[in-house]
Amino acid sequence: MGILEKIKEIEAEMARTQKNKATEYHLGQLKARLAKLRTELQAPATKGGSGEAGFEVQKYGDGRVALIGFPSVGKSSLLTELTGTESEAAAYEFTTLTCIPGVIHYNDSKIQLLDLPGIIEGAAEGKGRGRQVIAVCKSADLLLMVLDATKPLYHKQILTRELEAVGIRLNRAPPNIYFKKRKTGGISINSTVPLTHMDDKLIQRVLQVRAWGRVCVCMFRGGVHSNSLQSKGNKTKGGNRRYIKCLYVYNKVDMCSMEEVDEMARWPNSIPISCSMKLNMDGLLERIWEMMALVRVYTKKVGAKPDFAEPVVLTTDRGGTSLEALCRQIHNSMVGQFKYALVWGVSSKHYPQRCGLSHGLEDEDVVQIVKKKVNTGEDGRGRFKTTSDKPLRIADREKKPALKT
Repeated sequence: MGILEKIKEIEAEMARTQKNKATEYHLGQLKARLAKLRTELQAPATKGGSGEAGFEVQKYGDGRVALIGFPSVGKSSLLTELTGTESEAAAYEFTTLTCIPGVIHYNDSKIQLLDLPGIIEGAAEGKGRGRQVIAVCKSADLLLMVLDATKPLYHKQILTRELEAVGIRLNRAPPNIYFKKRKTGGISINSTVPLTHMDDKLIQRVLQVRAWGRVCVCMFRGGVHSNSLQSKGNKTKGGNRRYIKCLYVYNKVDMCSMEEVDEMARWPNSIPISCSMKLNMDGLLERIWEMMALVRVYTKKVGAKPDFAEPVVLTTDRGGTSLEALCRQIHNSMVGQFKYALVWGVSSKHYPQRCGLSHGLEDEDVVQIVKKKVNTGEDGRGRFKTTSDKPLRIADREKKPALKT
């Protein structure tokens, strides 16, 4: 029996099992076995050459946004409108057969936009080269799920289910769980808040099914479900769980009524647009900028004006937005040479504020970094001395003791 057959068998057993207090332990074990099989399904082949090349392209710019959706929903037209990159668009499905990159220039930053081929139901199992498409989504900072506003609403649930089957969690925070390996002692469970969805017995069963029973110490800082426990464990064990922000883009709203468009605009993380009539494109760019939470930092030299031409763009997903992240993005050796920084902007209490490496920066802050003085020699004069070691004044000379007679 293959992995897919085992997965279907477990899903069928979960579907016919009633959910109550007596079956929650059994369901927890089934979920753990299901997560383990899906992790094995996503693992790459260990022998033999790869069959087909993937769609991955080189990263460029300050962030990456990927377009994902069913065929013929307007992804190529959206790429052309936002970036100016020509992507073939036609009235038939699967017009785009490879990954086409483009660059969005917005607010002095460069955002890479990827147009991916359309996926179909069953993409997580490899249908329609769905695995290659979803693999590119894991490297994105933001997903734009393009949906046809004239099609049924369950298309959104189908795409979400396919992404979650390969370890992508949309608009969710990672579970607040801490794992620590140890050689002996079994399982030790500590929680700082009451566990409302799980108890110690269910946690132990899940960990034993996933073969983590003797190597983990768990500390729960919040109420979590068994799925969150397995997701955190997969990440700790080197798994491929990814928590990515997602914006649902409803295209072709020019074919809907005003009441339907108003309802779509009120849904969470959703925005209605029309590529053919170029409606709400500026609003889409604003929502992308808001969800990516990019922080522009302008640098300043001593005695000079700030450089507002090319800012240093920071983000929480790529190293953080602190002064230490700014120094590392400029150069790795900057952290060791850092003495203090003068900050002007929203993050400072007064202008300028003298800050350390842990100071968090806000958008459009101005920073002047002051480095330590580097002594090149023992006396600070370099390798070759230009002055004598003798004192300049006669009174400073060392007096020799008198000769004995």
